[in-house]
Formats: sequence, structure tokens, C-alpha cells
Amino acid sequence: MKETLFKGNFWSTDLTSTAGYDSIIQHLNDGRKNCKEFEDFLKERATIEEKYGKELINLTKKKPCGQTELNTLKRALEVFKQQVDGVGQSHIQLAQTLREEARKMEDFREKQKRHQKKLELVMDAIHKNRNLQYKKTVEAKRLYEQRCRDKDEAEQAVHRNANLVTQKQQEKLFVKLAQSKSALEDSDRQYQLNVGALEKIREEWQNEHTKACEFFETQEYERINYFRNALWLHLNQLSQECVQSDERYEETRRSLEMCSIEKDIEFFVNFRKTGSMPPAPVVYENYYNTQRNTTSTRNQAPAPGIGRRGPLPIPVSGPGDPDYATIDGYSLIHH
Repeated sequence: MKETLFKGNFWSTDLTSTAGYDSIIQHLNDGRKNCKEFEDFLKERATIEEKYGKELINLTKKKPCGQTELNTLKRALEVFKQQVDGVGQSHIQLAQTLREEARKMEDFREKQKRHQKKLELVMDAIHKNRNLQYKKTVEAKRLYEQRCRDKDEAEQAVHRNANLVTQKQQEKLFVKLAQSKSALEDSDRQYQLNVGALEKIREEWQNEHTKACEFFETQEYERINYFRNALWLHLNQLSQECVQSDERYEETRRSLEMCSIEKDIEFFVNFRKTGSMPPAPVVYENYYNTQRNTTSTRNQAPAPGIGRRGPLPIPVSGPGDPDYATIDGYSLIHH
């Protein structure tokens, strides 16, 4: 596992390079961007869930669904609408839960951003100081090497002109040689000081870079872990919503199991019945006989002791008889 740690894999042979550090920072920034995308996804899902829940509730309130049913089926339909309303309420509650999870993700993301920013400021200052000292050291080295060449040239001039110049000219050559040696010593000392200062800064930077790698790796571990758990929790919340919805629908199914076709029909009969007697047959009434009976009734009073006339006899007619047969003064249509 050691070879895959941040602190062992984001270096560069170029002292002033920040390629490894920049790669880590870019990855962390991308990670926070991914968290922001998931956060926005949760918010959008919450909006959808809330809208769906409200529409379900409005559906149960505004849309009739078997409103004239009676008895057990009516109760089953009432349970059905209640449970659909409950499903709508649960979707609204899920929307609130998703918004809360999105807020938690935002808090986590902003917290990591603040901590990273603090360390970035420290590392930026170290990088600036390191690069500045490296530049000074490179300049000191350039000057030192120039002084070395000047001293070498002065020595060569002294040896080359030892027997060719006057005493006074030779003295000037020795003075120039002495000055070049003195300048060389100064530049050498300054160069060594700069190298020493750069080494201290390099060690400090290396230690801070190692610490930064460890800190950033911890941040990335926490981010992935938090992101994974947040997604896992989100799926559990969706599954729980499905379970709750199924439980509500199961309540409707249990209500339907209590629905009795025979009882509902019996209830309807008892609740809406209009009578058990069918209408009597409609009999034929001869207009003329009706008129005669009316006249007879008006002109003759019934004899004492004589009751009402019994049922009319059935007329008998044979082939060739007229359409009307007269029996005891009554005329009937022959069928």
C-alpha cells in the first residue's frame, strides 16, 4: 500500500516544479465538483418528488373514483384514496429528506474546501519562497563561476607576461589577480550561503509537501467515503419509499379482500328497494260495456241480499262467428 500513497508519488526532479502538487489539487477540486453535481441531483429529485406528491394528493381530492359505490366496495375505495393520499404525503416527506441530504453534502463540501484553502495558502507561500531562493542561488552560482573565470584569467596573465612586462605592469597584474581572488572568495562565500539557505527551504518545503500529501489523501479518503455513504443512503431512502408505498397499497388489498359481492348486493337491495309486489296485469275494458254498467248502476239499485256479480264468463265462439260474442248482455272481443 505504501507505494500508492500520495506522499510517495507526486514529486518531480525539478526543484521548482509543482506538477505533482497541482495534480493533487486538481483532483480534489474535481472531487468537490462531483459532490456539487450529486448535491444538485438530490435537489432536482426533491423537486420532482414534491411535485409528484402534491399531484397525487390533488388527484385524490379533486378526481372522483367510484363515488356512488355502496357498502364494502365503497369502504375499499375510501381506503384506496386514503392510501394514495398517504403515498403523496410520503413523497413530499421524501423530498424534504432529499433536500436535507443535499444540505449535508453542501456543508461537507464547503468544509473540505475551507480546510484545503488554508493548506493551499501555506504551500503557495512555501513555493514562492523556495522559487525565490532558488533563483537567488542560481544567480549566486553564476556570479561565483564568473569570478572563477576572472581569477583564472588573472593568473594566466601573470604567468604569461612574467618576463615580458615591466616591473610596474607586473605589479598591476598581481593587484588584479589579488582582486579577482578576493572577489572569488566573496562570491564563493555568498554562493555557499545561498546554497545553505536553499537547502533549509528545500527541506522545509519537502516536509510540508509530505504533510500536504498526507492531509489531501485523508481528505480524499473522507470525500469518497462520504460520497459513497450518501449515495447508499439515498438508495435506501428510495427503497424505503417503495416499501412504504407497497404497504399502503397492501392496506388497500386487505380492504378489497373484505369486499363481499353478496353483501354489497344485499345492502343495495335493502337500502334502495322500492317494493316486493309487481304491478297487476292490465285487463281489457270494453268501452260500451263500461257505459252500460255505469248507466245500470245509476238506474238500478242492487236487490237486497244479492251480492256483487262474479267473474265474467269466458266467451265461446266458433269458426265463422262474428268478432263480438254476447253473453248475458256483455260483449267481449274473441281472441
